[in-house]
Amino acid sequence: MWTATSRSIPRGRTSLFCAGMLASVLAAAEAPRPNIVLILADDVALMDFSAYGGEAHTPNIDALAERGVLFANFHATPMCAPSRAMLLTGMDNHLAGVASIPEVLPPEHRGQPGYSMHLEPGVETIAARLQPLGYRTLMTGKWHLGHGPGQLPNHHGFERSFVLDASGADNWEQRPYLPFYKEAPWFEDGEPATLPADFYSSAFIVDKMLQYLEETPAQEQPFLAYLAFQAVHIPVQAPREFSDNYRGVYDAGWQALRSARWQRARDRGLVPEDAPLAPMHPALAAWEELDAEERRLFSRRMEVNAGMIEAMDHHIGRFMAYLQSRDLYDNTLFIVTSDNGPEAANPTDSGMMRLWLRLVGYDAATIDTLGERGSYGFIGPAWASAAAGPSDLFKFYSGQGGLRVPLIIAGPGIQPDRLQPAFAIAADIAPTLLDLLQQPLAEPMTGRSLLPLLRGTADRVYPPDAAVGIETAGNAALFRGDYKLVRNLPPFGDGAWKLYHLATDPGETRNLAREQPALFAQMQRAYADYAQRVGALDMPPGYQPLQQLQANSLRLLAGNYWPFLLVCVTVLLLLLTVLWRILARFVKRAGLN
Repeated sequence: MWTATSRSIPRGRTSLFCAGMLASVLAAAEAPRPNIVLILADDVALMDFSAYGGEAHTPNIDALAERGVLFANFHATPMCAPSRAMLLTGMDNHLAGVASIPEVLPPEHRGQPGYSMHLEPGVETIAARLQPLGYRTLMTGKWHLGHGPGQLPNHHGFERSFVLDASGADNWEQRPYLPFYKEAPWFEDGEPATLPADFYSSAFIVDKMLQYLEETPAQEQPFLAYLAFQAVHIPVQAPREFSDNYRGVYDAGWQALRSARWQRARDRGLVPEDAPLAPMHPALAAWEELDAEERRLFSRRMEVNAGMIEAMDHHIGRFMAYLQSRDLYDNTLFIVTSDNGPEAANPTDSGMMRLWLRLVGYDAATIDTLGERGSYGFIGPAWASAAAGPSDLFKFYSGQGGLRVPLIIAGPGIQPDRLQPAFAIAADIAPTLLDLLQQPLAEPMTGRSLLPLLRGTADRVYPPDAAVGIETAGNAALFRGDYKLVRNLPPFGDGAWKLYHLATDPGETRNLAREQPALFAQMQRAYADYAQRVGALDMPPGYQPLQQLQANSLRLLAGNYWPFLLVCVTVLLLLLTVLWRILARFVKRAGLN
């Protein structure tokens, strides 16, 4: 049958046309497969990179944004390990086996399906899927997806790896950052490893990746390089030459920062111009309530936070320069994102944590050395709320401040597009990579390919009636079109379901549950269906993640430090015995008199 296209080709040129088509097909088939670089920041807010309007200088990440697509509506889960599981597997975190994180897991959930806290048998990472295609698969940085037998990256498709299997660790030396851990567990290719004396996390993660790349001659084999940085997870630490770039930037306080980021979000199209700004949580202190010394300490904490982001970008720039020097850069696809929103924890609020910090020699309060070796930096809930602006809440919670994170994708075949407003989620990354390589999408994957958005052939990959759920530790959300159903547990939530229209109210300021009861009930049923499908369990009555973290830490603290505790108890008993004997003699003598 003749088609409109075939009729338009003159007969004398038909053979030439066919030869040209065949040459195009063969050229496409022989085109070099792209290298893939997956860069994952830790606890970076939507607007932390300067490409999104943040204060930190990130010229290298910005350069990727300029030549690629900057996503405005990309979501992770509110916790690190579940997001990492989704990112690497393309599956909902419960189906992957990482429903939550070990640090906050209640006893009732231990061992339940989906709550093993590691990638379960049969769950394949994108690395495992790329290896049969001839890719070298390399990883450096934070893993946090299991360290028991068969649980490290070398058993999940990574040919070479040097990883931290913990929620975090010190950035200057090999030491833990929580009493939950006895040590900082680093592994190379599945074996326990020791860090070098000149270690700084962002520098080392890049250095090690460059070492792995040097093991194979350039252009010989395509590679997947997964760089999972510790920036800006607690402890927030950075070399002074980066932190000092932000002297005075945060002196106006957290309300001022939140308002400024909201304004920049409107200017950049991240939210509508008339979008209301969510107020900071009423439990958070006003900046004006602090004395001068407290303000200086809190300002310095944010200066170090920005410095740590800039330091990460600096070392990413070193990595990009290496690829350019080997003629690998132009054929490399870059993906840059974060595992959740900004961290709000204030470790010094806990007496147990203050004692532990003192015992192990961490200093959280000396302004002059904050960020340097031996210091213990964090930004706390008020700065986290400000950094999350224009969104509500932060890490651990399913407000947009905990879920909405940056995503930049750049490289061959990607049409530069300054801002992409379509909804997307962490589980979409793995199927996007398979689609880019013209590989069939695996059946267990719950994510969708973003390739139509990257190539400008579609304006969405989730239809308006698609229900997309997220749940970690009882904090949950369900997205459908422009609407979001959300539940946040105490202390910063109330445990009640709420309904928001994100297209006009991205800050989640107006609960529509009473105004639209039919839609509210419909989305609750959709969430119940999601929870049943993936196996999301209800939380025990009264559950709070931070309280569970303390309970779990106490249990592990006793196991990790039992010799020290035994000595302390023995000394205390000896002192009590001596005091008792002295008191008994005193009473006896008093009676004889």
